[in-house]
Amino acid sequence: MVVTSFNVQANDEQFQCSRQFNYSIYLSGIHTGNMTRSEHWQHDTGVINSHSQASILGIGTEYQQRAQLSRSKLSNEWLTQSFHQQVSGFRSRNMQVTFSEDGLQSKVDLDGKINTYLSEQIPLRDVDTLTVQLREYVLQGRKQFILIRQASDAIEPYQFYVQDVQTRKIDPWGELQLIPIKQTGAEKVTYYFAPSLDYQLVQARYHGILLQGLIELDSYSSTCHSPSVYSVF
Repeated sequence: MVVTSFNVQANDEQFQCSRQFNYSIYLSGIHTGNMTRSEHWQHDTGVINSHSQASILGIGTEYQQRAQLSRSKLSNEWLTQSFHQQVSGFRSRNMQVTFSEDGLQSKVDLDGKINTYLSEQIPLRDVDTLTVQLREYVLQGRKQFILIRQASDAIEPYQFYVQDVQTRKIDPWGELQLIPIKQTGAEKVTYYFAPSLDYQLVQARYHGILLQGLIELDSYSSTCHSPSVYSVF
């Protein structure tokens, strides 16, 4: 797949496309639920909706999030503008977050209690925008970087290391080449992106002490163009 540069044209301002993902959720090898994710893009802004239902430690849990993101004109990276997250069951919460234009400050309303957070240099992001930026770093060929996630009651810096390409058979896709990215920090996760599937996230493995989590892509559709170095399209 040819990787090209991104040039903004006047008629791109109304360009729109979307992606739809369906994942299975596993805990310690047992299928416990499903997750859907939709991305809607218009030029340099996006809206990502995620929804999952799963059983965690025997508790039925439902997760919903809507995140709005945009490309920074200064850094040319994807930054979260705001997100609203609702969780019922395990670790239930209602969380609404807004960010400053540069992403360095956030205001978090967690179940009616408001806190603010500050990062000195690296923008704060929600988990969906973080994944979008991870994919873009893969397209750019970067091998090591730091990103910070806005959690419910803290900010969590993560160090990421791109690993050597692996080949693995994954249903229903067959044999795939995968680019693993290891995340270290408060949560240890390995993300797997597949070049043959538009460099999208095919697997994410959560390396917990008590539970080993996995999400795996079941189906994927897109109206977006092939990826470029500076664009989700």
